[in-house]
Amino acid sequence: MKVKKIAIIGMGKMGDAIVQGLTQSALKSQYSLSGTTRTEASATEVRNELQIPCTTDNISAIKNADLILLSVKPHQVESILKACKDSFRTDQLLVSICAAISTEQLSEWSGHKPAIVRAMPNTPCLIKSGVTAICKGPRSSEAHIKEVENIFGEMGLVTLLEETLFDGVTGLSACGPAYIYLIIEALSEAGVKVGISRKQATLLVAQTMMGAAKMVLERGEHPASLKDEVTTPAGCTIDGLMALEEGKLRVTLIKAVLAATRRSKRMRTPS
Repeated sequence: MKVKKIAIIGMGKMGDAIVQGLTQSALKSQYSLSGTTRTEASATEVRNELQIPCTTDNISAIKNADLILLSVKPHQVESILKACKDSFRTDQLLVSICAAISTEQLSEWSGHKPAIVRAMPNTPCLIKSGVTAICKGPRSSEAHIKEVENIFGEMGLVTLLEETLFDGVTGLSACGPAYIYLIIEALSEAGVKVGISRKQATLLVAQTMMGAAKMVLERGEHPASLKDEVTTPAGCTIDGLMALEEGKLRVTLIKAVLAATRRSKRMRTPS
């Protein structure tokens, strides 16, 4: 079996997660990994910590790769791809995890050469508990999609969606961990208020949230049904739920996702 070369352009937390996910998986023999960073200092750090080749030369990295994984800030994508335009080949796969940038833009800026797949992971991929949405782009095949599913599957769950939904994915699951951390923080503060230590309160809240999420995933029931299981007649839970409804938690969370979705749309630079 031919070992495929993956070049991660823009090593960062997500690039680190991908390297660690693949090198610790059954797929490690299938891929040879390398990366690029903006500075030599950060490249040296990657080489020392992850034990993979890392340079500041995007052009050479792309020329030598079979699969290019683009992991840079959205505003950097156009300039980086255009600067490397002549380095792309038609037998390559370009996978972007950059928010907002469309597959058509990626295709145009890379000279309409590589096959394009777009992916939107989230930070829990760092501990193999993430979720990644992926979509097909120009020239990508079912084999390309399967390969990307396998790669991100080493870091959590993967779902295939239409690209028209990707701004919503950004607002929901990519930004979502921040919403959850805020909720954990607030509930932990409530624990402190009722006399529980901050450390214990955080433990209680985080494990409760993780357990509740696992119930949703494993039982496949509507969250409202699971909520009703906890809410006994004239019990404590219904009073808590009433307070949340009075505080408009439900609509506030919806507004948060919509606001982040709108921001993702505004970030997209017209081709």
